Amino acid sequence: MPALVLLAGLLLAGAVRADALRVTAVLDGDTLELEDGRQVRLAGIEAAKPPRGADPRDGRVWPLAEAARAMLAQLALGRPVVVHGPAPTDRHGRLLAHLVRDDGLWLQSALVARGLARVHTRPDASAYAAELLAEETAARDAGRGLWRSRVYALRDAGDPAGLARDRDSFQVVEGVVLRVSKGRGESYLDFGEDWRSDVTVHIGRAAMRDLVRAGIDPLSYEGRRVRVRGWILLRNGPMIEITHPAQIERLEREPPPAAGPSPWPGPAAGPAADADGEDADPGDELRDGDATEDPDG
Repeated sequence: MPALVLLAGLLLAGAVRADALRVTAVLDGDTLELEDGRQVRLAGIEAAKPPRGADPRDGRVWPLAEAARAMLAQLALGRPVVVHGPAPTDRHGRLLAHLVRDDGLWLQSALVARGLARVHTRPDASAYAAELLAEETAARDAGRGLWRSRVYALRDAGDPAGLARDRDSFQVVEGVVLRVSKGRGESYLDFGEDWRSDVTVHIGRAAMRDLVRAGIDPLSYEGRRVRVRGWILLRNGPMIEITHPAQIERLEREPPPAAGPSPWPGPAAGPAADADGEDADPGDELRDGDATEDPDG
């Protein structure tokens, strides 16, 4: 970790320590409660959790979900933390926030670096996406935590049948964009010859405006390998709805220029700890299907 990053984190923590609140409860791998009674959903990440529909009364143990909850408790329970950056409220009344511990440790970074959470941003909670994505890539390349499990493995955009089985789940998908279609303020990224059955990414009007503001032309994705994250819908074939630019990474690009001091809210996570894995079966043509917002985790 660069010394400047550590210094920036410690200075930040010292500057706002008077506003710190103690963590009194950890509810799951990315949700906790503060001493003033407010619940905080850690913004920008999705920790390992039991599958949707799992009944906690059946006694089944989900090792990665428990490892994420235990790690968050180890890192945060009883410790003062401060909110860094914007903190909107989700539909459950929880704050969506980045939390920095009293010594400068950034909780989101710590979980992602250990392979206990994936990056999962929202239009109103996408701060520090680039830094978290870099941590996620390092954890995935090292095979830490959930990245050892096929439940969370990268999905192949060239396998529509496999992605169809992942319907209504959050996935990270990679593939080469075969064709980009633009029209009526929207764009479609097709990963196969037949959009009626193959994998497609849809970029709606609002997201297109955000891409333009970010200096991104969807046509630049054509013929390129990209990584896309979002909820798998079935609109003809499998589809991911893009609501903000942080959902798409172009993987083939020129190396960026040397960066200045990091904008991270705290120091990097430090040595990563592995967790046990768990396996489970888990043109301008008009397209059918309505856009869908990502549900809250």
